[in-house]
Amino acid sequence: MTRAYLSIGSNIDPEAHVRAAIAALRTRYGALSLSPVYQTTAVGFTGDDFYNLVVGLDTNESAEQLAAACREIENAQGRLRGAERFSARTLDIDLLTLGNQIRDAVPILPRDEILKYAFVLKPLADLVPDDRHPVDGRRYADLWMAFAAEDTADTQGLWQIGLDLSAPAGL
Repeated sequence: MTRAYLSIGSNIDPEAHVRAAIAALRTRYGALSLSPVYQTTAVGFTGDDFYNLVVGLDTNESAEQLAAACREIENAQGRLRGAERFSARTLDIDLLTLGNQIRDAVPILPRDEILKYAFVLKPLADLVPDDRHPVDGRRYADLWMAFAAEDTADTQGLWQIGLDLSAPAGL
């Protein structure tokens, strides 16, 4: 089994879609590790705030299989794919890392958004602070501290909310 980390985000009925994503991932992969949930302002467009978190899971699937599973879950939640990269969405699930794999082919690993966006790096640093970025080599906690300390750092309106996703849906 290989440990994978996924970034989950939603800004259309976000609590319902994030809960549905977690339930679908639990059904397919079993036990999950969950970061705190953060509310963030939309990046790249004007829109409702997002809920974002990072999920850890163990899998024997390839990067392509795991990315396809993420797309299936997104589609089941009404995800519409259009020409606009930055837009409102019911659900966005991105494969961040799969073990220490480094890939230039799609899906690219590790995903470059880890080092670009607070809404990806902060929950990852919360979940696995001592794990190291496969390319950069620094611990995620150290990457977050450096990111947050930059004079030009844009923490993108990031704040932790008290959404508890630890119990399976319906309990």
